[in-house]
Parts: sequence; C-alpha cells; structure tokens
Amino acid sequence: MTRQEVERLWNIMSESLDEKQRRIYAGALANQLGYGGLVLVHEVTGLARNTIIAGKIDIENNAVSNARIRATGGGRKLVEENNPEIVDNIIKIIDDSTYGDPTKILSYTTESLRSIQKKLEDEYSIKISHRIVGEILESLDYSKQANQKMLQIGEQHPDRNEQFEHINTTAKSFIENGQPVISVDTKKKENLGNFANKGKEYRNKKESRKVLDHDFPIEELGKVVPYGVYNLNKNTGFVNLGTSHDTAEFAVNSVSIWWETVGKNTFPNATKLYITCDCGGSNGYRLRMWKWELWQLAIRTGLEIHVSHYPPGTSKWNKVEHRLFCYISKSWAGKPLIDIETTVKLISSTSTTKGLSVICKHDENIYELGQKVNDSDFDSIGISNNDFHGEWNYSFSS
Repeated sequence: MTRQEVERLWNIMSESLDEKQRRIYAGALANQLGYGGLVLVHEVTGLARNTIIAGKIDIENNAVSNARIRATGGGRKLVEENNPEIVDNIIKIIDDSTYGDPTKILSYTTESLRSIQKKLEDEYSIKISHRIVGEILESLDYSKQANQKMLQIGEQHPDRNEQFEHINTTAKSFIENGQPVISVDTKKKENLGNFANKGKEYRNKKESRKVLDHDFPIEELGKVVPYGVYNLNKNTGFVNLGTSHDTAEFAVNSVSIWWETVGKNTFPNATKLYITCDCGGSNGYRLRMWKWELWQLAIRTGLEIHVSHYPPGTSKWNKVEHRLFCYISKSWAGKPLIDIETTVKLISSTSTTKGLSVICKHDENIYELGQKVNDSDFDSIGISNNDFHGEWNYSFSS
C-alpha cells in the first residue's frame, strides 16, 4: 500500500468516524502496512503515535465492538501510563542485553521483541505482548530492523564482541576518572533551500508550508555537512556545520572546535580524551590524514588522545547516531533548511526530556579533497597501537 493510497483511505473514512473509531482505523492501517506503518500513518493522519498505538491495543484486546468512546473518568490508559517506567526499563534491557552489565556505556543488543517481553515480565513484573514492545520501540524511533542488521553481508568479524567489550571497558574507565568520552560521526549531507523535509510541524489549519516540488540542489546555496560530537559524560551534543567536503581534516577540526568551544571548559582537569567512531568515512581507521591530524591535535592541546573504532558493519551502535542525530532529525522535522542560519538555529534548539542540549557552529573553512600525508611525515607520528587490534585501538601523545 502506497502513501497516496493510505492518504486516500484516511480522507474517505476519517470524517465519518468518531474519536475511538478513528484511532482504531489508524491502528488497523498501521497493522496492514507492517514495518514502518506506525510512522507512515502518524505522518499521514497527524495523530499522535501513542494514539495509533492505543488503536492497535484496542484491536489486540478485541475492544473494537465496545460502544463507549471513553470509559467513565477518562480515556483508555496506555501501557506507559500504567507502567510509567516501562520506557526506561526497555532502554535498560537494550543497553544491557549482551552481557547484563547495568553500567554499560554502549547500546548494543541481540534481543528479540519476545526476549525483551520476557525480561520485562521476569525483571519488572510488567506483562505486555511482544507487539506492544515493538510499538514502544518504534515510537522511540528504534528500528524493528535493528536486530536483523547485525547479520552482515558476509561473515562478521570474529572479534566483534570483544571490540565492543574493549570500548565499553575503556569508556567506563575514562568516565569514572573524569576524562571526556566522545562519540563522533558525520550526519548525511543536506541540501539548503526551501525543500520538503521529512516529518510534520504544527501550523494553523489550512496554512501548510509551501515548498519546492523538486529536490534538485540549488548551486548558489549548496549543501551542509553536519559533523556531530556527542559527549557521553554530560549528555551534550556539538555539531560543526561545514559547507565544504567531508574530509579527515574536517573531522578532526570538528573535534578540535568542540574541545576549544566546550571540552576544555567542561573538563578543565582533563589529561586524556577518548574518541569512539566508525571504521570508515572521514574518520576511518585506514586514513593516514585522520591519524596525522589527531596527532597534531594532541600536540596542540597536550591531551593524550585515545581512539577506538566500531567493528565493520556496526555503525548503527555509534552513540552519536541515536543519542544526537535522531533528535536533530526530530527537531527539524517538516521544516525546510532554507539557509545556514536557519539550520544552525534548528540544530541548536534540539533538546530532550533527558537533558540533552546541543551547540552548533558554522564552519566556513574550505577542506580540499585528495590531501595526503607522505611516508616520512606519517612515520613521525607519535602513535601507540593497542595490543588488541591495534588497527582499531590506538592513542597519540604530545
């Protein structure tokens, strides 16, 4: 079923339905669509995700035939209302699922919906169906495909779990000792201009925002390249908004700007910095320029810089992805990124009930492609490779 078909069906039926029937109908549409249905129905109908989930629950509990729209004293209590800690409990299960350590720094799960359901019942005495677990995860913008994405094309690296454990142990040690830990990556490039942006925003009725009917880049405006730095110690984000190329020089300069803007003031006694990042991209472990620039940063700041890369095929577990980037996407949902100033403002306004705050800076530097480090310069780098997978885990000192 296409988006247009969902819109047509909803427009035909919704006006003739009462409140309860609308949420049940929305829930039925979401069920019919399968994976991604909740998000699509939410976007098409404008109904809150919890309302659509409530419709699904009504269907699951055979409440469709109940003539009463609302029970005496108010509406149907959602799972989250009866169990206000359920979302935190589910997130805790996800964070701890691999080895059961409640202090884990890394969100990494091999749990199925049914195993999460069982743990909720065994550990927290909460009885709900695995389908509702899935709906809650989807409402939090966790993908139902997350567990399946662990099955990589080809064989996964035999030391993948050990690398995750190494990252967890190192990050925990740094945080306990008051040393900063950051997760970094580049968010996808975005075209500047009055283009449609995924999601919806609240506006007066019949005053929907008018945007261009095409997505072709406007050369005069160009694109923006958001490089994110998420600090695990303080639950804070920093975005260096570039307008040039996503190079290793840009990546390290983003970390450098974070340190000068936020890091050294937040951690005045820091002697070390721990960086976690993907295996590829502008911060890839094979890039000579990435390592050369990090060494230069270590010399400038006097910091002992430690780096760990996530194993190949596991970038989805990079903290910056689901602790920073996903909330930025929500913050600018439905709002065109008209220009640099608008984009900086939207990113900087990102926040969560858990206390996330974000600073965004515009980086006007030009980063040239094809820059290389010659052999003699590379051989002079003060790098120390870890005994465990030194290609993924290494450090620099001044």
